[in-house]
Amino acid sequence: LRRSFSSPECVFTSATTESLDPEQAGNAALISAIATKRGLPPRATTIALATALQESKLRNIRFGDRDSLGLFQQRPSQGWGTDAQILDPAYATNKFLDALVKIDRWQTRDITTVAQAVQRSAYPEAYRQHEQKARSIASALTGQSQQATTCKLDVPKEISSAAALGVDLTNQLGVTATTDGNTVRFTAGAEALQWQLAHWAVARADIYGVTSVSVGTATWTRSDGDDALQWRTGSTANPGVTITLGPAQG
Repeated sequence: LRRSFSSPECVFTSATTESLDPEQAGNAALISAIATKRGLPPRATTIALATALQESKLRNIRFGDRDSLGLFQQRPSQGWGTDAQILDPAYATNKFLDALVKIDRWQTRDITTVAQAVQRSAYPEAYRQHEQKARSIASALTGQSQQATTCKLDVPKEISSAAALGVDLTNQLGVTATTDGNTVRFTAGAEALQWQLAHWAVARADIYGVTSVSVGTATWTRSDGDDALQWRTGSTANPGVTITLGPAQG
C-alpha cells in the first residue's frame, strides 16, 4: 500500500495554475455549486471565493475578529445568523450570496469593491490580492474549463455511501443523480454542468472517499502521486459523469 510522502493537494488549471489543500478545495467546490444552483453566473463564484480566501483562507474556522466565524467571517452580532448557522458552510455561502445580489451593479463593478460592499472590512483592498486565483478556480469549478480540477490524495480511510454523496450533490448543485452500489451517475445537463459536477466530485473526493471520476472519454483516478494531477483520455466515451467511491483502506 503506497503512502504519500508529499502533502495532498488539489490543482486548478485555467488562466493560471492554482493550488489548494483538500479542505480548501472542498469548500471552494461547495461555494461554486451553491452559486450555480441559485442560477448565478461564474462571476458570483469568483467574488465569493476571493472573499473567503481573504477572510478564512477557505476554511470553516471557529474563531476570528470579535465574534466573526466561518468561511466568510460573518458575525452573529451583525445579523448574519447564529453561531451554528454561520458554521454551516452551505448556510454561510447562501447568506453571502443573498447580500451580494443586493449590491448595485455587482455583475460589472470592480470585484474588490463589491466584496467590500458585502463585508465592510477594515481592510477594503485586501480582496484584490486574491482576484486572479479566485477567477482561475471559479473557471474550473463552474465547468467553464474542462479537465481543470485534479487532486492527489492518500487512499481513503473512510467512505460515504453513494446515496449520501447524491444527497449532497442535490443540496449543493441542485441536480439529481442515480446511485448503484458504490457509484453515482449523472447523464443529463449541458457539457459545462457535467464538468462542474465532475470537478465538484474531484475537489470533494477526500470528503466522500471518491476514487475515480469519469466524464466523456476522460477519467481522473485517485492516487497519492503526480499521476493524479491529470485526466487520462480513453477510447470509450462515458455517457455523462460517473463517480466511484471506496473501498476504504488503512
